[in-house]
Amino acid sequence: MAARRKGDAVDGVLLLDKPGGITSNLALQKARRLLNAAKAGHTGTLDPIATGLLPLAFGEATKFSADLLEADKEYEATLALGVRTTTADAEGEVVETRPVAVTRAQLEAVLAGFTGTIEQTPPMHSALKRDGRPLYDYARRGIEIERAPRSVRIERLVLLAFDGAAARVVVECSKGTYVRTLAEDIGAALGCGAHLAALRRTRVGDLTLERAVTLAALEVMPAAVRREWLLPVDALLGDLPRIDLGDRQAALFAHGGQLDLGVPTEGPGRRRVYGPDERLLGLAELDERGVLNPRRLISTENAR
Repeated sequence: MAARRKGDAVDGVLLLDKPGGITSNLALQKARRLLNAAKAGHTGTLDPIATGLLPLAFGEATKFSADLLEADKEYEATLALGVRTTTADAEGEVVETRPVAVTRAQLEAVLAGFTGTIEQTPPMHSALKRDGRPLYDYARRGIEIERAPRSVRIERLVLLAFDGAAARVVVECSKGTYVRTLAEDIGAALGCGAHLAALRRTRVGDLTLERAVTLAALEVMPAAVRREWLLPVDALLGDLPRIDLGDRQAALFAHGGQLDLGVPTEGPGRRRVYGPDERLLGLAELDERGVLNPRRLISTENAR
């Protein structure tokens, strides 16, 4: 007989301001313990060196955690010019140093060249897998694996501060963008080399850091107050169009039934679906004929 999972049935989304120096999984487990939650998951990891927004899903919200992987991200990044490292960030060993003679105008011109759709080669120190093993396993053994470049999109790349040796920038980018690779490529374009000295994530989709809480703050709160920081289950679906159903349609949908809603005016695609009591029923796919197909359903009456 399987052991019963410890903790309460907690449903919702916690926006965590992750500290540097710990993995996303460790941050998740600490938050889970503080909320005494039986089920938890994250919506995509941050490197240990990175700080900032880490949305965590609890209970029924874990059914939608993968949907946030597709969302655009925003970061504040600090680039150290003149120094290249093995990992393209501050955790790696220094492999090259060069003098820096870059003006602000030169830097801004190079940044402009990285805006839009660009090609990136994934770094060896990454979790991408080859033959079932992450690339960082090969990198630690000194093995270089050929990686195909892939397209990512940089929506915005703005210089916030520059002192001649370090640059602080805002990066708005698509999923799959490696900011440390971007830092290294910018350094190469400048001719002096660079690495990512610091990284802070400020936005994921429509979720922002302003609503986030730190682990340190959660630890000193009364236990009952901690759960007040939870957002509703549908906080992970805020960028999707909404469909509201009446009693009869909601009952059919909640049991996995398809619904013919007629040709959609907003076009086909994913929809978040609600019942007449404003309760989230789940996630669905609306096809071009207007047929609503359930994909993931909420199974608890306690989901908000």
